[in-house]
Amino acid sequence: MLQRVAVVGAGAAGLCAARHILSRSGRFAPPVVFELSENVGGTWCYDERVGKLDNGLPVHSSMYRDLRTNLPKEVMMFPDFPFEPQLSSFLPHQEVQRYLERYCQSHGIRPHIRFNTVVESVKPVNVTTEGEVEERTAWEVTSSDSSGHQKTETFDSVFVCSGHYSDPHIPLIPGIENFKGKVLHSHSYRFAEPFAGQSVVVLGAKASGLDISLELANVGAQVTLSHRRPRITFPLPDGIQQSSSVEAVEDDGRIRFQDGSVTEADVLMFCTGYNFRFPFLDAAQLGLDIQDQMMSPLYRFLVPPAFPSLFFIGICKIICPFPNFNCQVQFALAVLEGSVTLPSRVQMEDEVRRELQEKLERGVQHRHLLILDQDQWEYCNTLARTAGFPLLPTVIRSLYEEVWRQRQIHPKNYRKLNYRLISDLEWELIN
Repeated sequence: MLQRVAVVGAGAAGLCAARHILSRSGRFAPPVVFELSENVGGTWCYDERVGKLDNGLPVHSSMYRDLRTNLPKEVMMFPDFPFEPQLSSFLPHQEVQRYLERYCQSHGIRPHIRFNTVVESVKPVNVTTEGEVEERTAWEVTSSDSSGHQKTETFDSVFVCSGHYSDPHIPLIPGIENFKGKVLHSHSYRFAEPFAGQSVVVLGAKASGLDISLELANVGAQVTLSHRRPRITFPLPDGIQQSSSVEAVEDDGRIRFQDGSVTEADVLMFCTGYNFRFPFLDAAQLGLDIQDQMMSPLYRFLVPPAFPSLFFIGICKIICPFPNFNCQVQFALAVLEGSVTLPSRVQMEDEVRRELQEKLERGVQHRHLLILDQDQWEYCNTLARTAGFPLLPTVIRSLYEEVWRQRQIHPKNYRKLNYRLISDLEWELIN
């Protein structure tokens, strides 16, 4: 009998899952893809609205108007589906959205997507199929459409592809209620013009914090970039100064930094990342501990050991997202097909505990345990070798590392460069 798979989310990870399920029609029924919004693309689908939608649901996308990718298309693409070659390497978000629509179209995924559908709950149930002696786990998925009509269906497996860039993480700052200006998270930032001429304290100097600070300085905002990272050494525009992390807001509304200095500001903007949030899951029932920026145990960052037919795609951070999803999905399907046999629950839990403990002993902070970065290549290759699908071409790593170097040297100009892949081993600069 064909296995039935539910896919939660029609962003890049969900589309990738659907594409590979559809290509295995001998083993799997066509997937049912549940999508909250009216479009594919997930976080790449730009929505100028912020806050809540007309239907009361929060706006999902964190995309801002002028975002361009910080990875070149040659590294970013699904390995079996290149971007159009005439495009420059670093793309505006609209081109990535178009690419995902083309991917969806090319693989015939759209007929299998239920748009404007909220997944209310995903829970494991024990079932026995006719002719079977042993009970097995199936999944009851309850969803409701835009008219409020609710239905519950049973699936053999569930792929959670709902992303982790929609629930803003706002750290606790003592006295923040005293701040007299505007407080927002980058999730609700769309463009710089409303901040022209204002003083803005930006908390966090990772990709979005730095990118948004540069946009704000361009419209004449006075930006204080507050972070706890090593001091940025490349030249920043005149309108940006760095400071230590924010410690508190004083009674008079001024912001106090860790070094004791204080400043007044019109705006306090959090570029502090996002929380994991799966309102349709009962974490305790699944043997999972889901915290703001960490969830565990997940064997191979994918599978809860207690329920090896539930898969979380795209949980890791600081990765090449689409190639990573592509590897995770193929590994998960190999597990469901039976060509990969997972260790026992206890063995998987032990392995996860050991790996996380090793990271903590190396000095990795708890909230950074899901960051792969340099470990992503070996991670993807391990999945590929175990499940018997092609390894990521080494040129992907080589170009990724080159772009990372360029970003450190020329944070404002590295996106002007264009690259071309010559082979699985070599790339070239073409401008």
